[in-house]
Amino acid sequence: MVKKKSYTKFKVGRDAGDGKFITVKEAERRKKTAIVETIKRPKKPS
Repeated sequence: MVKKKSYTKFKVGRDAGDGKFITVKEAERRKKTAIVETIKRPKKPS
């Protein structure tokens, strides 16, 4: 049986021009010049 990896998903905002991180709220407001990305990070084993 294959064990599935579990991920923690979170969103980050990024300015499309220079690549700097911004808030998700700001990125959603500036749709033409910003991107909202979903990042998957593996959960730590317990």
